[in-house]
Amino acid sequence: MRRVTRAAGVSDLVSVLAERLTPTDLQSLMLAVYAARAGRVAPAELLASYERNRFAGPSPADPRVLAVFDAAAFALLGELGYAGIELSPLSPLGTVAAVTDVSQHKVLTTSRNSEVLADSTNVLALESAARRRDLLRRDPRSRDRVRLCASHRLVRGQFFDRPGTLPHFRLLALTTAGRDEGSFRFETAALTEQLDAHLRLLAEGRRQGLLIDRVRVSVTDLSQGVRRDALASVLDLLAARHPAVALGFDDEREQGRGYYRDACFFVHATTAGGDELLITDGGFTDWTAQLLSNAKERLLISGAGTERLCTRFAAPG
Repeated sequence: MRRVTRAAGVSDLVSVLAERLTPTDLQSLMLAVYAARAGRVAPAELLASYERNRFAGPSPADPRVLAVFDAAAFALLGELGYAGIELSPLSPLGTVAAVTDVSQHKVLTTSRNSEVLADSTNVLALESAARRRDLLRRDPRSRDRVRLCASHRLVRGQFFDRPGTLPHFRLLALTTAGRDEGSFRFETAALTEQLDAHLRLLAEGRRQGLLIDRVRVSVTDLSQGVRRDALASVLDLLAARHPAVALGFDDEREQGRGYYRDACFFVHATTAGGDELLITDGGFTDWTAQLLSNAKERLLISGAGTERLCTRFAAPG
């Protein structure tokens, strides 16, 4: 940035743009800048840019397979009480950074003071907060739960160096919002419901011909043992419903600490070739509590990589 400000001849360029200009004035400036730049792009240059731009290339996934899986997933989740949402490709600026410690550099920011969806659970949290606010206006102690789901293509700004990994991918997201019910009751019920839903989705994938071998669920207790017994009861209940699934605690997990509260979980599945892949990540957050300025609000989020599922577990040919 020192080099950029020297080239521009304005030493405090960042503070001028970030603090002195109103959001609408900054938007007008950026629109004018990119309109001028776009006006200089020749068709041949456009094709070259398309071929080298890591954000622009298409996914190798078969859209027919994704569509079939999504249709079955929404039908199943609807039966389980989750309302399907078709999300906008954009959300307000700060959707991720305002409630998490995730850097804005990992989000694709637009010239219109908005951002391309990097995590649909953040947007579902916004929608959940809006719906919970309406419930609280009618009843300040409402315990009605808001269950939402969405299948959306996300874009991440960070560079992925694993072969075949794209900065955009499809994710099936679930959220359950509600109010503290005491004795960790909301949390155990929501966690049981969401893990059961994800395991049923994997079973549906098998019915569609995906070669899913072993499935493993690992729960990480982030409460320093305070919620251990309650979390163990969730695993016991799921073990009775899904006897072929390996369930247990993962006390060594480091990813997600500070991002999640109380507990988080992974769901792994093994391919026919023996590769164990992470399919689902989830946990409790305080996002709706922050959005509604109400410490009694609770939220469980999770996301399943359906594109990974439908490509890596597909039968040959």
